[in-house]
Amino acid sequence: MSSRLYLVPAPLGDNPPSEVIPAFVHASIAHVRHFAVEDIRSARRYLSASGFKGMIDSLSFYEVNEHSSQEDVESAFRILESGEDMALISEAGLPAVADPGAALVALAHKADMEVVPLSGPSSIMMALMSSGMNGQCFAFAGYIPVKGDERRRRLKELEARSRKYSETEIMIETPYRSDSLFKDILAVCEPSTRVCVAADITLADQYIRTRTVAQWRKSGLTISKKPAVFLIYA
Repeated sequence: MSSRLYLVPAPLGDNPPSEVIPAFVHASIAHVRHFAVEDIRSARRYLSASGFKGMIDSLSFYEVNEHSSQEDVESAFRILESGEDMALISEAGLPAVADPGAALVALAHKADMEVVPLSGPSSIMMALMSSGMNGQCFAFAGYIPVKGDERRRRLKELEARSRKYSETEIMIETPYRSDSLFKDILAVCEPSTRVCVAADITLADQYIRTRTVAQWRKSGLTISKKPAVFLIYA
């Protein structure tokens, strides 16, 4: 039997894995001894809390993150080539979605290996489903430019696209830039454009609200450094 690459979801925050990860997920990877992860320390903590406690020292970890070179990814892939199963874990949510682990998945497909996606939380889809916006026609824009002028120009493009196609536009940002992005959204988008802010999804202080730009300008909001998803619908 050829090796398998399991795509293992992780919680979106510090809540216990059992609250958001189905039990069969960890049962499916109980035999796996090799893990490709974004950060080894946090992956070890997650696996320990998920039923691997007492076994962590027997596991092998390979970092695949935004700093990894193609050679690093190929080094992890050699475990699969050797016939061993491997699990890919993101820092939060679903692996390979806005996540550097996609490079490892691509190598597995190139070698005609089996890729096994496992169920778990996706902040992107959970934000969309709770936004009240168009869930039939949507686009994930990911991280948009950081520089002010470029970012504002991109926001206008996304708003125009939303208006033209009745499409929900979804964005994410590094938590410490959330307030800056939100400020630019309110500055450049039309007053009637609807904006959803979905922060700390699945956590105790979860915050999800959809309002027009005009309403947001009146009410205001400080997101601080919470992980957030932003959606606009013109």
